[in-house]
Amino acid sequence: MDRFKIGVSSCLLGNKVRYDGGHKHDRWITGVLGEYVEFVPVCPEMECGLGIPREAMRLVGDAQDHRLMTRKTGIDHTDRMLNWAEGKLDELEGQKLCGFIFKKGSPSSGMERVKIYGENGMPAASGSGIFAGMFMERFPHLPVEEDGRLNDPRLRENFIESIFTMKRWREAMSSGCTQKKLVEFHTSHKMLIFSHNETGYRKMGKIVANHEQLSDEEVCERYFELLLGAMKLKPTVKKHVNVMQHIMGYFKKELSPDEKQELLEVIDQYRDGLVPLIVPITLLNHYVRKYDKDYLRKQWYLNPHPIELKLRNHV
Repeated sequence: MDRFKIGVSSCLLGNKVRYDGGHKHDRWITGVLGEYVEFVPVCPEMECGLGIPREAMRLVGDAQDHRLMTRKTGIDHTDRMLNWAEGKLDELEGQKLCGFIFKKGSPSSGMERVKIYGENGMPAASGSGIFAGMFMERFPHLPVEEDGRLNDPRLRENFIESIFTMKRWREAMSSGCTQKKLVEFHTSHKMLIFSHNETGYRKMGKIVANHEQLSDEEVCERYFELLLGAMKLKPTVKKHVNVMQHIMGYFKKELSPDEKQELLEVIDQYRDGLVPLIVPITLLNHYVRKYDKDYLRKQWYLNPHPIELKLRNHV
């Protein structure tokens, strides 16, 4: 599998770039996910010209108007950060990233719930780090997460599923988007999209049909926005059960009564929290191979990311 690029807060890779000269090495990111992606490390504070070590910083103000300031001396580094970030975002746009992993709680790189301190020195609000907020505003549809949230198995699986979907989209459209390519992409991702957002899935089907007779570029732009919007909505047990029952319908002429009963029981066990998602998915993949269902074999829902990541073993 060709590696694809995702951005990541540099300290999570073990780089000693934090204010105290340390790091926050995340071994799952480097040791597991790192087998499949090429990391593009970013440390806003170091790259904007602040040294290592440096005085710790925090956000000061309120949710609507806050500044990046040193904790003890009160030096305001907001403009320095903003000026650097504008150029950095231009650079990252050229990297064709498929996602970004931010550092939890960082005043520059925290994705959300970063403390904002009021005049009394107490946290009065929360928001995004300066750079992270600018990144998400510039690339609103790109999959993003932070290291703390990746400890949640469902959030982790959803993020990884999203970045691999983004990878496939970039590969499919690398030489330009055409109606034929869009139909092929949508056809192979139908079940996957359905598991995230049924409403979005139906809207995307209408976009692909192009009843408005839009140009290929306009159709692809609308589809892409709906795709990434749908992927942001996490699959639930109910959604997965719905999709798996839908897939089961493709075997109604082939499955024996005993096979049908076994599959229903396994799906029910998943619904009741007795087995993880990988169990019914494995059985469905078995029947896809046994009964040679070419349409289902092409469905990324059944294999959205490398099985070695073991993500569906825990959801």
